[in-house]
Amino acid sequence: MRQVKEIAKNIYYVGCSDRRLALFENAFPIPRGVSYNSYLVLDEKTVLLDAANESVGAAFFENLEYLLKNRDGSPRPLDYVVVNHAEPDHCALLPEVMRRHPGAKIVGNAKTVLLLSQFLGFDVAPRAMIVRENDTLKTGKHAFTFYMVPMVHWPEAMVAYDATTKTLFSADAFGTFGALSGALFADEMDFERDWLPDARRYYANIVGKYGSQVQALLNKASQLDIQTLCPLHGPLWRENIGWFVEKYRKWSAYEPEDNAVAVFYASVYGHTGNAADILMRKLSERGARDIAAYDVSTVHFSDIVAEAFRAKVLVFASVTYNMGIFGAMETVLNELKAHNFQNRAAAVIENGSWAPAAGALIREKLAGMKNMTLIGDTLTIKSALREDQLKDIDALATQIVSVLKN
Repeated sequence: MRQVKEIAKNIYYVGCSDRRLALFENAFPIPRGVSYNSYLVLDEKTVLLDAANESVGAAFFENLEYLLKNRDGSPRPLDYVVVNHAEPDHCALLPEVMRRHPGAKIVGNAKTVLLLSQFLGFDVAPRAMIVRENDTLKTGKHAFTFYMVPMVHWPEAMVAYDATTKTLFSADAFGTFGALSGALFADEMDFERDWLPDARRYYANIVGKYGSQVQALLNKASQLDIQTLCPLHGPLWRENIGWFVEKYRKWSAYEPEDNAVAVFYASVYGHTGNAADILMRKLSERGARDIAAYDVSTVHFSDIVAEAFRAKVLVFASVTYNMGIFGAMETVLNELKAHNFQNRAAAVIENGSWAPAAGALIREKLAGMKNMTLIGDTLTIKSALREDQLKDIDALATQIVSVLKN
């Protein structure tokens, strides 16, 4: 059955949710699924803003064709397809859209046309309308102005602003993992409780590398009167938009979101994990109130990257393995570097029964990230924490709490 909803004057949601997909981009677990948001404008000219993934094709076309009808029930042509983002999860259905609506023009920038031609296997240029920064498409009562936002998070990315309804179609910016369940707008749900962790994980892993480019987008958006915010994934926004924009400002500036300590540990027989637990108890005794622990062997790196974006102080505790960093911990550090992570304080704990080496290697990787401040010296454990090392744990906890209070 069709699932459509008018979200602003003459603008309809025609997107769909996929709860069967296990991995987003075949990399990130999405136990709650994902939505593919698509929008249709019914004006003197009709406009589809982005399509969807082929996994939801049947529902998507039922939504689209239900709305594309004249008053007498006859089919109404689709005039334009705006491609804000050419990634296949939004464009896989585009060939079928164009087959059903051969007169439609594909609206995008020059890089959009190039990428679509590569992905879809046909020359898009003859059917394309190329737009540049500040170009406007007038469709009757609505006027869409386009702003280029390269590398948020692909080079062709752009956003479209409808001045009539004050709606920003923001492509992958402001997106969130998770399938929608009836409600479309963030104010219809407890977003901070139920959606913010997935929004943070989406940002950190999908967009996090491109902080300066996101800042450029935020600067452009600040010049607009935005009353409705329509991303390509997750809930839409019509209230308290500034609260979510402020989250993006912090994340894109690589500022800690919370005055928190995140402890990431890699432990084979439990001794390194035990040291991490003792440190966390000492932190709590000294007044730290937001402490989270993650076993890097059992928690997916995308969750750990998201937590690193949230917290102010990070602790890396790793056993030495094959004269190096334990594999899962090394993956975490490499992912943080790949996402341009920066501006944090970090403490290091290493374990090695005969040749501890993880600590120096972790510090080397942290030194390769921007503006990382190391707290104290590496705490070295040989097999298991000794009673006389509790004073070292105490000292490290005191130093970490001092950073939190600073």
